[in-house]
Amino acid sequence: MFDALFIGIPFLLFFLFFGAGIIGTLFWIWMLIDCATKEPSTGNDKLIWILVILLTHLIGALIYFLVRRPERIREFGA
Repeated sequence: MFDALFIGIPFLLFFLFFGAGIIGTLFWIWMLIDCATKEPSTGNDKLIWILVILLTHLIGALIYFLVRRPERIREFGA
């Protein structure tokens, strides 16, 4: 009985981390595309946000999603 439990746990953890990695990468791509297509091109803001998202991966995408995106939607409505 315990053998089946110990065999199943590594597979479960593999699929859990694999799924989290896939979801994180898709979120990162979504924020990169959102910034590149909808961020206004005033000054260097767009380029800086793209570099932040690109170079810091999930952390940069989360910062953009939580900080800049709501501000941009409030200001420009897009």
